[in-house]
Amino acid sequence: MIKVKRESIEKEVVEPYFEQWNELSSHIHKAHDLRNGEAKSLMDKGILLFENCIVNCSETTSQSINESEEYEVLPINGMERLQFIKTRPGQYACFRQLDELFKELKKRLARLRISA
Repeated sequence: MIKVKRESIEKEVVEPYFEQWNELSSHIHKAHDLRNGEAKSLMDKGILLFENCIVNCSETTSQSINESEEYEVLPINGMERLQFIKTRPGQYACFRQLDELFKELKKRLARLRISA
């Protein structure tokens, strides 16, 4: 298991990820409503943002997420859910799933900060 990097889960460090996701998610939601074909490319950005947050909050030298590893910071079934999202990023269900992963990640990081 790849452990959490304590100094990287401080609220000031991780909050920009969630602020960016809030902005991006509103654009993704709008793209789904308009059915303009932009949702997939926006979701690709969201997936990358989520993965960057996971990697930066973990004790790893890798620059990208390793799907065969377990990460302490990932929510329950996070890797399986992320793989599902990556197979069909243009689907609305995947957008909802990524949104839930961001919410659960925020809560998990808060719990990890408290237990530090």
